[in-house]
Amino acid sequence: MPASAPRRARPGPSATALTPAEARAFLVGHHALAAPELPQGPAGVRALLARLRCIQLDPLDPLGTNADLVALARMDGIAKGDVYRHLLPGHAFEHFAKERCLLPASAFPWYRAELAIEAPWWSHAERLRRLPAGVVEKVLDEVRERGPVAADDLADHGRVEPLDWSGWRGTPRAAKMALEVLQTRCEVVVSGRGPSGKLYDVPERALPAAARARVHPSDRTTEDRVEAFRRWALLERVEAAGLLSRAGGATWSMLDPARRAGIPEALLAEGAIEEVHVLGSTRTYLAPRGFAERRHPAPDGRIRLLGPLDPLIWDRALVSAAFGFEYSWEVYRPAHLRRFGWYVCPLLRGDALVGRLDGALARGALRIRAVWAEPGGELDRAALLACLERHAAACGVDRVVLPRRIRVNRG
Repeated sequence: MPASAPRRARPGPSATALTPAEARAFLVGHHALAAPELPQGPAGVRALLARLRCIQLDPLDPLGTNADLVALARMDGIAKGDVYRHLLPGHAFEHFAKERCLLPASAFPWYRAELAIEAPWWSHAERLRRLPAGVVEKVLDEVRERGPVAADDLADHGRVEPLDWSGWRGTPRAAKMALEVLQTRCEVVVSGRGPSGKLYDVPERALPAAARARVHPSDRTTEDRVEAFRRWALLERVEAAGLLSRAGGATWSMLDPARRAGIPEALLAEGAIEEVHVLGSTRTYLAPRGFAERRHPAPDGRIRLLGPLDPLIWDRALVSAAFGFEYSWEVYRPAHLRRFGWYVCPLLRGDALVGRLDGALARGALRIRAVWAEPGGELDRAALLACLERHAAACGVDRVVLPRRIRVNRG
């Protein structure tokens, strides 16, 4: 299908219609949020990444990073930081999926093969233009010789003009920008965390099995290899989202060329994915094949604290249609324009988003500044305290400080 093929605004005749209740029940189970069902410890964290396909990363850490929050909402018997400790090195790498994410090692051969053909992502060409000749090769040689190594411990190669994304400024250090180029190319990977931050190494040491794996026969054309990557990546993204909007948007990220090239239509025609319409929504969605037959545990009644970038709430329009919950992450909003707080997190109970809170780990306690209940939601103080006590213990503190009252979100 040509790249200019029009998007269908309405569901096709074979689309499965879901009520909002059916959609949210599927999404909660699909995203492993109904009840703990994974083993504890390292094996469980690795199984979680395989289940979710990717875990979105963000460096902010008021209650644990987003990666911590994703894991702690789904698993017992782990602590803050275990996502990195149990996955790096050997079981995961960082790259772009839905923004920057942790991806399972099994995805690495696909990314490396794609990026050997083209690397148009995230200002890659602009970084190369700004770097002095030879710096990328020198940094790669140093990582190969000294890795795992932190960016701050690399030799100094001078300064460059930093990138600027709508006011967010990138690094002015040439060595660090060269690392970003090498990581985009899959020539180096993040292999862990140290006192100075991320540690970098070559994939032959950090991901030895994945670095040796091949995903394409040697006689495939470039066009065939690009299409194969897009098909594989789209199937992964549908599994990661559960319901992936056909309208595009942030949940597609670097896969938007696959959408425009007609890959969704081809996969639908083959029966590799299914089309879904959520009643009351104007959008249609792509769902994993056989999604309606998949079985998940019944909700256990716990309240769960969700990270602001949890996969359940990636698609804000879907969250509104299925859960009747309006959410925006206010971290980048000026303080005087925030309604709820700097790092406000949703609260899930069963298949309902019942509230949100603003808080942080500070002075040896988990301190909650404010809690808002959704109208008609089941947000009782005892269940909330149990949720927060579990979270506090996983973060290494033994005290929870709650506000005197739970406010009601008046919309």
